Amino acid sequence: MKVLLINGSPHPRGCTDAALRTVAGALEERGLEAEILHLGAGPVRDCAACGACKKAPGRCAFDGDIVNILIEKAGEADGFVFGSPVYYAHPTGLILSVLDRAFYAGKDAFAHKPAAAVASARRAGTCATLDVLQKYFTISQMPVVASTYWTMVHGTQAEEVARDEEGLQTLRNLAANMAWLLRCIEAGRAAGVCPPRPELDARTNFIR
Repeated sequence: MKVLLINGSPHPRGCTDAALRTVAGALEERGLEAEILHLGAGPVRDCAACGACKKAPGRCAFDGDIVNILIEKAGEADGFVFGSPVYYAHPTGLILSVLDRAFYAGKDAFAHKPAAAVASARRAGTCATLDVLQKYFTISQMPVVASTYWTMVHGTQAEEVARDEEGLQTLRNLAANMAWLLRCIEAGRAAGVCPPRPELDARTNFIR
């Protein structure tokens, strides 16, 4: 089983990376494969609501950046951890643009797979950041993996994150819960338990 961890920070070796590496290490100790995907620091387009992904599901029409790579890797993953630093009490614009497009174009690659969010900050804005990231999961039929506290770490650089003992403990507990849930899903699948098929016919507009 494989967990894909997405680093939504422009810095490949910063606080968010330190947090995700803690989760990855704890997952590997439990026999799971863990891959960290850094979204980079280059420009990423926002979703233009062009509708092209409805005609060709599984791929965004805007190529040349990380989005379609993420969708491909998501299809091979069994679970996810999305990490972001805090920018003005919310996730980075980078990860929001990437996830808007990836979840529109590649929603089937994420559905019914467990996911968790991790936030890093100097001081505040972490809870709001986690809330924004988790909304992608809760509209995509993804079980949300929890821990023993909100999944956040504090520090201005990776060395400071290493001193956040409770934050790192929380992330290790998150990894333990992720491994447990993935094995429960695997056992259910072996017993013939399949994901439910959702009803999608009704669509009600507020203004007619």
